[in-house]
This record gives sequence, structure tokens and C-alpha cells, in this order.
Amino acid sequence: MNVLIIAAHPDDEVLGCGGTIAKHVENGDEVHVVILAEGVTSRDLRRERESRAGELSQLAQAAQEAGRILEVQSVELHDFPDNRMDAVDLLDVVKVVETAIDKYKPDMVYTHHAGDVNIDHRIVHQAVVTACRPLPGQCVKTLLFFEVPSSTEWQIPGSAPAFLPNYFVDISDCLDKKFQALKAYESEMRPWPHPRSLTAVEHLARWRGSMVGVEAAEGFMLGRKLS
Repeated sequence: MNVLIIAAHPDDEVLGCGGTIAKHVENGDEVHVVILAEGVTSRDLRRERESRAGELSQLAQAAQEAGRILEVQSVELHDFPDNRMDAVDLLDVVKVVETAIDKYKPDMVYTHHAGDVNIDHRIVHQAVVTACRPLPGQCVKTLLFFEVPSSTEWQIPGSAPAFLPNYFVDISDCLDKKFQALKAYESEMRPWPHPRSLTAVEHLARWRGSMVGVEAAEGFMLGRKLS
């Protein structure tokens, strides 16, 4: 099976479905990762351009290292503006996603949930839903939406669709691999009790696992499945 992960920023792919990626690879599936936004420049507009360029390079290297740890077939990085994807024509984002789908011919696509606080996550969600619309001959048979700590759970109730997982992947044997990949993103992780800490990520995996009777799991919302 061909699997495509489409994420907004470097580290979203591991936070959202790193254990599931590792499990797909163990099962012999071909996994590709496409990351659309660069993930740095919104943080401090006062920083020197050279400093931001250095961070961008480090983050790109971290994405490639995380991909190597998870043993994916490829990691493809784009440069849409960080936390400014709402300033880009949606069609431009859709075209990039459509190109990736045409290139990798995925049976299954994972991407962001529609209700995240982060605007880039929401734009990527909409672009993927548009690119994966069920036209005759569409290769994507399964479309799944993941949660990202420090975005999904930070949304205010009633402001956007709630993340209510109805599809779970047992990652009990892949949780350590997810942690290894997150350590490649050391600059993006935070100390406990921040939700983007290793401790919080483990708590979430254990909680999702307890919801379905396993040691650890990742939860998703199923968008579409064609058998």
C-alpha cells in the first residue's frame, strides 16, 4: 500500500502520526511525507535574515533525520510561509497537494484535522480534502485526519469542529520509534507540562490506547474510506 502524509510544518507529521508511520513501514507499506510550510519565520520578525535561514536549514535537516529514523521512502519540503498560509491562494496549495498525489499515487492519506487552532493546519486540511475529492479514478481510498498537540486540543469548544477520534492505530510496539523521531526535532519540543513535550506525547498515546484497550495508540478522524 502507498501512504502519503501531508503536514503543515516539520514535526507535525511525527506528532500527529509518527507511530502509525512506523507501523506502516513495518508492514511493508511505502510511506512518503510532504511538508508544506517552512515552520520558522513567524516566530520572531526581528531576527536577522541569516539567523532565520540557519534555523530553516536545521529544521529541514531535522525533518530528513526524522524521516530516516521512521524509514519513510521520502520527505519532501515546501516553503509556504509559516503561520501565513491564509495569505496564499488556496488553489496554489491545492495544486501542490494534487502534484504530490499524482506523483506518489497513495491509497491512504493522513493530514490535519479541520478544527485546529493553527491556521496553517486548517488550510492544509482544506487543500487535502479538495485534492482528494472522490472523482472517478481517484487513487486515494482512505482519508484520515490526525491531532497535533498544542493545536488540536487548544481550540475553544464551539469555535470549530471538535476532534473526536473514531479510528485508532495500535502503536504499542512503535511508540519508542515515535519518540526517537521526535528527538530529531529537539528544538521544537518543550518541557513538561507543555503538550508538545515527550511526557505529554506519551500520556496522549497511552490515553488513546486505553480508549481501545491497548498499551498505546494514535487516534484519527475518518474522513472517507472506500473498500
